[in-house]
Parts: sequence; C-alpha cells; structure tokens
Amino acid sequence: MKLKDLETYKLSMEIGDKVYSIAKEMDYFNKDKLSKQWVRATGSISLNISECFGRYSYKDQRTFYYYSRGSLNEIVTCLQKARKRELISDDEYNLLLNDHNTLGIKLDNFINSVNKLINQ
Repeated sequence: MKLKDLETYKLSMEIGDKVYSIAKEMDYFNKDKLSKQWVRATGSISLNISECFGRYSYKDQRTFYYYSRGSLNEIVTCLQKARKRELISDDEYNLLLNDHNTLGIKLDNFINSVNKLINQ
C-alpha cells in the first residue's frame, strides 16, 4: 500500500485543506491568535502519519500515531474556539467536527491494530 492510498492520510489531508481555507480568510488578529496554531496542528496529523508510514518498527509506528491523535485533539479544541468566537458557522463546525470524529476513529483503529501486532 502507498501512503497516498491510506485512508487516515487522505482524510487528514482533506481536513488540512478545509482548515487552511477557513484560516486564510480570517482577519490578522484571529490569524495570529488562533488560525496559525490550528493550521500547524492540522498539518501535524498528516505529517506524523507520513513519518509513521516510513517506520519499520511497530513501536515507532505507534508513537507517531499517538502524536497524530494528540494533534487531532488539539485541532478539536481550535475548532471549538473558532465556533465560540463566531469565526465559523454552525454548519462549518458540524462538518469539520464530523470529519475530526471520523479521523479519530480511524486513528484509534490503527493504534489498536498496531498494539495487537506489538503484543503478538
């Protein structure tokens, strides 16, 4: 399997593109205070999945999946802040939250499968 075919990678890239589109439209203050961090955290997910994909040790792979999951939690917080500050609509919030939740499930499944391989 190639990295570009991995569902977690594709979904993380899609989320990254959506967040970037929203963030680039924010005014300077909100870009500086929230959107920069949101974009960095979102990018971190796909970057860590990429790094994980090149690792040959299951323990190394798991570590980078954990990093990705941590970044996912960070961007959910950014998403909540963006909604509370009225920087995104309810519809945008709900669509992105659904994407985040889907990716979270997929990452957890990956982590669980790697844990099984480590414990064999």
